[in-house]
Amino acid sequence: MNLDTESRENIEYMLEEIKRKLQIVNAGALNSKSFDTAQYEDLRDIYEMIQKKTNFSVSELDAIVTELGRLRK
Repeated sequence: MNLDTESRENIEYMLEEIKRKLQIVNAGALNSKSFDTAQYEDLRDIYEMIQKKTNFSVSELDAIVTELGRLRK
């Protein structure tokens, strides 16, 4: 998937991958409709960082979820 283009489809893809990788239980909290394309680059940075790591500490998970919450509309 080409993530160079800011699109709703790419936002949905990245959020689904983030939920899968982090094994987020409350998946409804990361609804793609809650994210605007204005935050696309920030969301992509989080996505790319998550894809590079194999495991996360509790504090890293907390920071990621907090940042995702900040990016929501």
